[in-house]
Amino acid sequence: MKKTVSYSRRLRTRDAACYCGSTKSTFEKLRLVGDGPTYAKIGRVVVYDVEDLDAWLDSKKHRSTSEYSSSL
Repeated sequence: MKKTVSYSRRLRTRDAACYCGSTKSTFEKLRLVGDGPTYAKIGRVVVYDVEDLDAWLDSKKHRSTSEYSSSL
C-alpha cells in the first residue's frame, strides 16, 4: 500500500500579501492589530497557509457597503 503525503502550500508575508492583492506592510499591520489571516511563526519567519488566506478572503466578501461593520 502506497502512502500519499499531502503538503499544505505556505507563503511568506510578501507572497501572501501579493496572493491576496495587498502589500507586505499591510499584512504586517494586520498581524499587529489581529485582523489578518492566521499565520505561523517559525523562528523569525512568518508563513501563511494558502487555505487560511482563501478562508480569510472569503470572510471579507460583501454584497453592499451597508454590510460593513461600524467598528471599522
